[in-house]
Amino acid sequence: MIYRFTVLLFCFCTAALMAQKPVFDIKYSEQLAVFVFVQNLSSPNPENPFKAAFLKSAYNTKEYNGLITAFDTLAIDYSYQFTEYPYVSKMPGMTRELLKKNLIATTSLQEFKLRSLGLVTNVTLNELVSLLTTFTPIYRKLIYEPNKIKFEKQLADLTAYSQAKNTTDYFDTGLVFYHTTWDDSIPFEIAFYPLPNAKGFTAQAFYNNFISAIQTETTDYDELFSVMLHEIFHIIYDEQSLSVKKDIQRYFKENPSQNSAYAYLLLNEALATALGNGYVYGKLKGEIDPNRWYNWKYISDMAQQMYPLVSQYITDKKPMNQAFINAYIQLYDTHFPEWTNEMDNLMNYRYMLSENKSDFAEIRNVYPHGAMTEEEDAITESSIAKMKAIPLTKIVIVSKDNKTKLTMIRQQFPELKNWKFEAAKEFEYTILLRDKTRLFLINQISTPTSVLLKKLKVDTTTK
Repeated sequence: MIYRFTVLLFCFCTAALMAQKPVFDIKYSEQLAVFVFVQNLSSPNPENPFKAAFLKSAYNTKEYNGLITAFDTLAIDYSYQFTEYPYVSKMPGMTRELLKKNLIATTSLQEFKLRSLGLVTNVTLNELVSLLTTFTPIYRKLIYEPNKIKFEKQLADLTAYSQAKNTTDYFDTGLVFYHTTWDDSIPFEIAFYPLPNAKGFTAQAFYNNFISAIQTETTDYDELFSVMLHEIFHIIYDEQSLSVKKDIQRYFKENPSQNSAYAYLLLNEALATALGNGYVYGKLKGEIDPNRWYNWKYISDMAQQMYPLVSQYITDKKPMNQAFINAYIQLYDTHFPEWTNEMDNLMNYRYMLSENKSDFAEIRNVYPHGAMTEEEDAITESSIAKMKAIPLTKIVIVSKDNKTKLTMIRQQFPELKNWKFEAAKEFEYTILLRDKTRLFLINQISTPTSVLLKKLKVDTTTK
């Protein structure tokens, strides 16, 4: 069941190519909606409208709950890196998102299965299709049918709104600012699904897709489209050429600021927020939102602080360049110099080494925000070298063969050349590395990991 409303996407190419324009293909994809529905029923997810509707229904039985548990165990999450690109500058390939892309692009589960062969094992793919087949009538009964009339009107209204507000112009704005191009022949497929009895909504963009829930009572399309463009700006940033990506990385490395590494890690989200939640929302609404633009203070505060700079570049139709990056870092240095000493900010971008896998869960409990995370459950010369090469906050918990492991770590980092430690004594230690990220070392003897993590702090006297 697919309802489509097509909106022309502004074509940024030359006059010779103007005859062919890519499109925003706004639709409802039942297959995607059922996938999201089942995903939200799983036990790890917090309370949500889908789970609430299911739990009070006649379908809340041992049989269906067993199928939900089976969904949780499906091996559908694999990823791969584009290793030629600077780290964090390009999204990795992700099989879950590719599966969702195929759910949107196909009109039957059989077609979806054929298109998705090879992304996961055939056994897993068959199990996924079977689960989606089983839950489709349940989704229709509990979610779609009760909200069908309102939702279909919303889809039509969204199309009319987009045309009236010329929202596709902002796509072109993003292309110019990010110094990016887009293949005209590739449509942007935008899949909405109804979200009853909810105050907020979720949104995500990947490849050439944007997906979002729509609160069944909402008419605030200014907010919805600004969020949509926010997510699409991530895609435009991701599609920058390799040479542009390398130039941006070089601009940050050449800047002498001690904050440049963490400013770089913040850049993607801060830019999308300044452009989407700031510039686009202001244009659509007629006034700038006076409230927070994002629910994480570092992103919101930086986006609002850099907004005049971003706005000036948009007005001048200039792409981001070295002068822009230097001005951005200067804003970080001037207004937020304390951020590189705040644990919540530092641990938002982390590489974790520990020989106890349970430590990773403890770190997530103490520092739940983790925009970029890597973890490895072995402390070896190769794992330390791999961590050293990644420009994220580094945290190592040593709890076995302490003297040998601590010596190994000291040998890998020139900054620790003169560091002295007592392997038999419990301690926490931090130092600023040459890549301008923080290294945190925990030597654990008997104290629980959760307690030791809460003791971590930046010693600003340590260089």
